[in-house]
Amino acid sequence: MSWNESRSINVAVLDMNAGFDNQGMRCIKDIVTQWAAQHNYNLNMQEFEVRLKEELPGTEFDVYISSGGPGSPLESEGTAWENSFFDWLHQIEDWNTSDNFPKKHVFFICHSFQLVSRHYKIGTVCKRKSTSFGVFPIHRLDNHEEDIFGGLKDPFYAVDSRDYQLISPDLQRINEMGATLLAIEKERMHVPYERAVMAVRFNDYFVGTQFHPEADAKGMSMYLQRDDKKKMVIENHGEAKWASMVEQLNDPGKILSTYSHILPNFLNQAVLAFENQTVPAVA
Repeated sequence: MSWNESRSINVAVLDMNAGFDNQGMRCIKDIVTQWAAQHNYNLNMQEFEVRLKEELPGTEFDVYISSGGPGSPLESEGTAWENSFFDWLHQIEDWNTSDNFPKKHVFFICHSFQLVSRHYKIGTVCKRKSTSFGVFPIHRLDNHEEDIFGGLKDPFYAVDSRDYQLISPDLQRINEMGATLLAIEKERMHVPYERAVMAVRFNDYFVGTQFHPEADAKGMSMYLQRDDKKKMVIENHGEAKWASMVEQLNDPGKILSTYSHILPNFLNQAVLAFENQTVPAVA
């Protein structure tokens, strides 16, 4: 089938926000919708409320994106919704390791990334000394050429908003799994803390980031300039942090570039599971 011929794509979005209002879900849906329209796909996209309703998709979808969300990725261990989430993960793993085709590609964002990292025991997931909130450089590791980063500079910039982190990667476990560390956070010379792992390819079909590749510059800027959100950010992080975020969100070489590359590149890569041609990374 030609890349320009119309066909359908089924995308499942796993909502990890537990009912809290969040810009991330809107951004994910916008990216997927724009990508499908650009590549002439008839899009079927469905949302699943994981934490409140224990809703999980089956294997009928082509692509899965699991969102970020609030709260601790540690305190949910053993809860019914988390057990259901990992049961779903194993179902997708079983599909991918069998003779089934096409394979199912999954992208994990922030909270989802931390849960899966803990589940696979690839390092230590722990609470940070202080909240990471802002636009920060992400440094790629040069031991692997990763398609989802195609078209991005090194370092590239991303929105980071988290109280938890993945550190102290277990390299033996990572090698046994066939996983690859893809990126780490910026170096902070003034603090004696270990740099967090910011992206991992867990296997050929599962990849995730601890930052928010879906963050939309225009929407985030409007969000930060709402009176209530501006007040919240200034109270928690200071006015200089608020002003810096607004400025960096409008820099075309930073968030705009990350938004237009990482998840679209992932979708391009996932299409290879059911298209008989190579889809180039976003230029």
